[in-house]
Amino acid sequence: MLKYSIRRLLGMIPMLILISIVVFSLAKLMPGDSLSGEIDPLNTSPEYIAEMREKLGYNDPLPVQYFNWITGFMQGDFGKSTRFQIPVFDLIMEKVPNTLLLGVTALVITYIMAFIMGMYSGRRPYTLGDNAIAGFNYVMLAIPSFVAAVFAIYIFAFQLNWFPFAGSVDILVEEGSFEYYVSRMHHVLLPAIVLGAMSTASYTQFLRNDIIENSRKDFVRTARAKGTPIKKIYNVHILRNSIIPLVTFLGFDFAALIGGAIITETIFTYPGIGQLFLESVTSRDYPTLMALTMLLSFLTLFGNLLADILYGVVDPRIRLD
Repeated sequence: MLKYSIRRLLGMIPMLILISIVVFSLAKLMPGDSLSGEIDPLNTSPEYIAEMREKLGYNDPLPVQYFNWITGFMQGDFGKSTRFQIPVFDLIMEKVPNTLLLGVTALVITYIMAFIMGMYSGRRPYTLGDNAIAGFNYVMLAIPSFVAAVFAIYIFAFQLNWFPFAGSVDILVEEGSFEYYVSRMHHVLLPAIVLGAMSTASYTQFLRNDIIENSRKDFVRTARAKGTPIKKIYNVHILRNSIIPLVTFLGFDFAALIGGAIITETIFTYPGIGQLFLESVTSRDYPTLMALTMLLSFLTLFGNLLADILYGVVDPRIRLD
């Protein structure tokens, strides 16, 4: 397992290098540069602009600019945000806790809903309840996330007034107090439900189909022949085998939820990584955009590694070494 993990981590290095080249190239192909977001060209002398471009290294050859950027990036220097005028690293660290809270909450909601509905449908296939759950899943798969978010805000925030429609915490509560953490959970629940419910459908159907398939295998017939109670067969024998693929999806979910939170955070005005990414695109904040793209790429590769490792841990038949 350790040797496999080390090999995979080493294999991620050339992938990250290629991704960094693509990210840097796309940033250079976009109109303007980081200096354009820091100055007003109409009220700034051309001499000052030329001097600053020379000082910041924007006149250097592209290979030199890439080398300076990637070496600084590897040392934790992501540059300076042209919109917020603070280091990009500090800006990202400020948003990370909100996105992690949203992602973990959505992940818990996804797995709880998928587990309950998948178990019910798997044990009672082709019944009215199974068809109702399948219909709900198909609706969730068909509805775009931004449409679901708008309807959720209209119904649960404006009409029922159960949840706030924006922000991550009430500004009137004292930071660190019990009311502060209650307010944070209150603000994160609605976007987490939207984000988690959209991911539930595929997991529910997968678990349902796997339970039905495992219930027809020889070891289940043997357990029934020995007089094992049906409840124990489903909860111990069948579920233990059917849950393996779901556990391995956990690695992919980390990157997928953060990437999928871009639209959700923007609609709910939730101050996280997703909203910051979209704002950096619209405001041409290239240092922030490049750093976030590299971060999401790394999380995707790390999620793939984590999924493979989890698969080897939960399934003893897999020998990664």
